[in-house]
Amino acid sequence: MGLTGQVLAIDAGNSKTDVAVVDAGGAVLGAARGGGFQPPAVGVDVAVDGLGTAVRTAFERAGVDGVAHVSACLANADLPVEERELAEALRARGWGRTVEVRNDTFAILRAGVDGPLGVAVVCGAGINCVGMRPDGATARFPAIGRISGDWGGGSGLAEEALWYAARAEDGRGEPTELARTLPGHFGLGSMYALIEALHLGHIPFGRRHELTPVLFATGAAGDRIARGLVERLGDEVVAMASVALTRLGLLEEEVPVVLGGSVLAARHPALDDRIAELLAARAPKAEIRVVSAPPVLGAALLGLDRTGAAPRTHDRLRAHYA
Repeated sequence: MGLTGQVLAIDAGNSKTDVAVVDAGGAVLGAARGGGFQPPAVGVDVAVDGLGTAVRTAFERAGVDGVAHVSACLANADLPVEERELAEALRARGWGRTVEVRNDTFAILRAGVDGPLGVAVVCGAGINCVGMRPDGATARFPAIGRISGDWGGGSGLAEEALWYAARAEDGRGEPTELARTLPGHFGLGSMYALIEALHLGHIPFGRRHELTPVLFATGAAGDRIARGLVERLGDEVVAMASVALTRLGLLEEEVPVVLGGSVLAARHPALDDRIAELLAARAPKAEIRVVSAPPVLGAALLGLDRTGAAPRTHDRLRAHYA
């Protein structure tokens, strides 16, 4: 097994997995990257087994065959019951003496704050928000789509843009430049052509995310419908952050609100301004931070928090990923 205080950090997303072995002093002894983590598609055991290749590579590079603690921040661990199921599966692999599983949004939060205090809103393909306090209290949302009240995320924004553009072209809705810019992105001349290409699979489903930057550009150029969707996303980000802060009793405190994920990290001016304006009204002492550090850093910091590492240990780990 590994030395006392060693942590195996796992950040497993839908498309890729990063793992790192960190010693008690904050040094990264070994790291590796693996494929996506999708238990809903393949089952828990198969998904966890899929982590094994990257974990074994990191162990080999670190010169260990196990660690004291596994800190795993996993996509699709959206509900506490799913976290417990995944933690049980990880414990069965014997990679560490103790195991803690969290939703992967916690990794982005911890990567963006100086200690276990703050709220993070992450907007990539989907949207999610979590918060935590040093005493272990957390705030979170199910974040599993429209059935849990979610709106936004790159995929959701693309679908909304397509809806407005389709109705604009056929006369059911009001005019919007999206009816021109969305098909134009794929070299097509009409929404009808784009609808046909998407429906028949000539444009792969996964390419819909390319339409999100087109939506932002169309809004920035002055289109009212596109701008309205951007503003609504800002409303959703602030609503989630404000609710999380309220649940944790932090709405009136000086506390970081971390923004992460591809959509928020792109720093679209209209979206940034909307979030800043609304958050200043709802939580005037909150400090907005946009995180750029890799989420595996957050998973490792959560592990060091659990093992009681000294603050200088965290600084050394952050320096590695800087």
